[in-house]
Amino acid sequence: MLKNVTVGNTSFQVYHAGSGAPLLFVHGFPLDHTMWQGQLDEFTRGYQVIAPDLRGFGGSGGTRNMNSMASFASDLTEILDVLEVTEPVTFCGLSMGGYIGFQFASQYSERLSRLVLCDTRAQSDSDEAFENRQAVAERVLHEGPAFLAEALPEKLFAPSILQSQPELVEETRNVIRKTDSQAIAAASLGMANRPDSRGLLGNLKIPTLVVCGVDDAIAPLAEMREMAAAIPQAEFAEIPDAGHMAPLENPQAFNDALRRFLSRTDV
Repeated sequence: MLKNVTVGNTSFQVYHAGSGAPLLFVHGFPLDHTMWQGQLDEFTRGYQVIAPDLRGFGGSGGTRNMNSMASFASDLTEILDVLEVTEPVTFCGLSMGGYIGFQFASQYSERLSRLVLCDTRAQSDSDEAFENRQAVAERVLHEGPAFLAEALPEKLFAPSILQSQPELVEETRNVIRKTDSQAIAAASLGMANRPDSRGLLGNLKIPTLVVCGVDDAIAPLAEMREMAAAIPQAEFAEIPDAGHMAPLENPQAFNDALRRFLSRTDV
């Protein structure tokens, strides 16, 4: 069920349901908790599922000029506090959600039991990517998000999904169209300025699942496989018929991989 959780002066919209070990789903850019629609009901059977809209996205307020990945991670800890989730969580983040996951692991390791990194990268942006994110931030403030809604899904989804599930692609476009321009700009600048997390990988001492859609053009399979190899307790799962949005494109295969991982690593 959806709840409004107040942290300081900011209201966050959070999906919170089920009971058991806490499972925190953190969405990608520039989306909201509904990208996890194929996981929410599935995992409330056996787990306490928490899926917030990040600051400024979806039904959450509190937009800033820039949202660093560390500030997003801090928001999440405060949301967990308000929900009285004291047990360490399994953190499942996609793309930008994975960047936030690295910060969560670095700053709040005592609150983390397992890490699931979906279609994400450990390295910081190249100069070109940095400049592109800054350009997106400037453009969205002047024009609104329509240009992103048009262009981004072509990169997010596998070619097969673009052809076979146009309604899913259009749903994603609609989410982007409705997203606050300031929130998009703030997150884009936050991603551009995020730290390189490759040095953290070898120090992750918790069970970790690295998941990648086989047709991911943003966080390619070979790169994610290499990232998994650098994490001591990591498993790697390829999701067929999926690109950068694996949990949304092929929820059955993603859910099977996640449930196997959770079952093997449940205490």
